[in-house]
Amino acid sequence: MTSKDDPKLRAIDAFFAAYADYDLDAMREVLTDDIEWTIPGHHPLSGTKRGIEEVAAFFTELGKAGFQAETVFLEANDEYVVDVHRGWSTRGTGGVDTIWALVWHFNADGKVDRVVNLSGDQHQMDAFVWANYTLAPLPARLA
Repeated sequence: MTSKDDPKLRAIDAFFAAYADYDLDAMREVLTDDIEWTIPGHHPLSGTKRGIEEVAAFFTELGKAGFQAETVFLEANDEYVVDVHRGWSTRGTGGVDTIWALVWHFNADGKVDRVVNLSGDQHQMDAFVWANYTLAPLPARLA
């Protein structure tokens, strides 16, 4: 068991506080510039986001659906934090309300350089994204 004084746990708490306010600058303070953030699924927002700008763009899109998160479990070891949280949308067609598990990796400088999301109900998230986000028209989508 880690202490709630663990700087990694404080960083994740700070990230979620910034997320609740959609404060992208405060979210960036926790992440490395070359972050890799993997979003599961078969929808337009899924895949690995590479770099702080792609991650920020992803969270900007989630903000449009009013996504919220409530942590239910948070634990750390030397390099990783695992958080389990309820995540839900407040806007959009269909809605999402499920459990998510995130595996956060911290580099030697104490910043997050890799995150992998795991969904408790991937089908629900896939259906929600397809119902609420459209792909850019061709050829812009291929650029």
